[in-house]
Amino acid sequence: MSQQDPPAAPSDDQLDHRHWMLPVMVCLIGTFLSILSSSIINVATASIMAVFGTDTQGVQWVSTAYSLAMAMIIPMSGWLGDKLGLRRLYLISLIVFVAGSTLCAFSWSLESLIAARVIQAAGGGILSPVVMAMIYRLVPRKQIGTAMGIMGMALFVAPAIGPTLGGWMVQYTDWRWIFMINLPLGIVGVLLAIMVVPDFAKVPVGKFDAPGAITAAAGFAGLLFVLSKGNTWGWTSETTILTLVASLGMLVVFVLVELWSPSPLLDLKIFAIPSFTLANIAVGVTTIGMFAGLFYIPLYLQTVVGLKPLPVGLIMLPAALVSAVMMPVSGKLYDRFGPLVTIVGGMVFFAFCQSLFAGITLDTSMATITWWLVLRGVAMGICMMPIQTAALNEIPSALVSRASSLSNLIRNIASSFGIAIMTVLMTDRNVFHSARIREAFTSDNTTLTDFLTANPATGPTALVTQVGKAAYVLSLQDIFLFASVLILLSIIPALFLVRHRRAQAAAQA
Repeated sequence: MSQQDPPAAPSDDQLDHRHWMLPVMVCLIGTFLSILSSSIINVATASIMAVFGTDTQGVQWVSTAYSLAMAMIIPMSGWLGDKLGLRRLYLISLIVFVAGSTLCAFSWSLESLIAARVIQAAGGGILSPVVMAMIYRLVPRKQIGTAMGIMGMALFVAPAIGPTLGGWMVQYTDWRWIFMINLPLGIVGVLLAIMVVPDFAKVPVGKFDAPGAITAAAGFAGLLFVLSKGNTWGWTSETTILTLVASLGMLVVFVLVELWSPSPLLDLKIFAIPSFTLANIAVGVTTIGMFAGLFYIPLYLQTVVGLKPLPVGLIMLPAALVSAVMMPVSGKLYDRFGPLVTIVGGMVFFAFCQSLFAGITLDTSMATITWWLVLRGVAMGICMMPIQTAALNEIPSALVSRASSLSNLIRNIASSFGIAIMTVLMTDRNVFHSARIREAFTSDNTTLTDFLTANPATGPTALVTQVGKAAYVLSLQDIFLFASVLILLSIIPALFLVRHRRAQAAAQA
């Protein structure tokens, strides 16, 4: 080695695998901030509309641009991690994320805010897959469940804390602070990472797969875009169908490019590993079902009950704290008992907790809803991260970066698909229940005429409002029942995963 050559990064065998807790906790600062930024923005939309004089369609691009940029950058994270080294890529990504957050805080127009959100997502989209890859290369496999449980505190708690923190900031300070808070925390995260996160050996890679990057970016971004806009355009409209066909066509081209490329951007051959494929199927289906609660319970509390964002966040907060406690506990259970107890048992409990919301009515108390959410938080804490752990548990170290990119991409697409399918179902059921309720509004309905006679202050407008609320709640019951069935269906690949793990253990015995 010449005097000018930098020292080589240690191989995975040379890393200190005993003291992994502190580096993992430090890396989670970046992951937490990235995920927090995707949810905290929702409570500030009204303020942003007022400041920049835009409408709902305009302000939606603040969130949509962030999601699309993440969909375009995540497929590249595996190659970049192998090429630059995981520690260096983490630091660069966190710095880019913090810079984008600062630009968001000082944005002077809606267009500048959208552009800053794209920069923010360019850094934030890489943080979760690169941290997951670092965990799998640093933590001993017998403790990987515990480490992934700790990571789950960022992955699943940040979206729940976001509305609470954002609601407080918007109500008592200024909406720009939801971005500005990332500056001091991000600087601390960068400095700590420089001090305690070890360097990782680079993995040999070929040249950058430009055709794969272009087709992946166009296909995945187009798919997420049509999922976010389909309800506005209409799912059978010409625009929706053409965009969907073009996106799926681009993804078909992407798959063909990757299968024939000598150095693919995403190594799709990883799907030949049974545990990876089965676990990601379970993750995708469960994530779709999970978004019925994450998206529609806050919406119900605001539109039907009439609560402001901060009280809604406070109702959601206990469930987030319970999930935070259960994540590392479930990791230890996974390390000790394997996937049967944590994944299959957790999913059964999750489906039960989700089904409780199918009994929601206009008279359901806030205490009951909070209790249901807490139980649901326990269930999510038990099963979600063990599934993620099982997905990467058999991946060779050299492929961990690529595999974590695929897992994060699947989870992001499933999230968007979950919101889209629940919105379609909610709209359809709302129309159905509204029509059924209105059928009862006839002149010979003595119950209705007696009610109007006894309550002369209840005019047509108030009656229409009550009909709307009743139809909305009945629709909520339907989508939560549907979500419970989806979660139960995800047990099927989970059972095959358990069977595969047992067969593998028996073969090694």
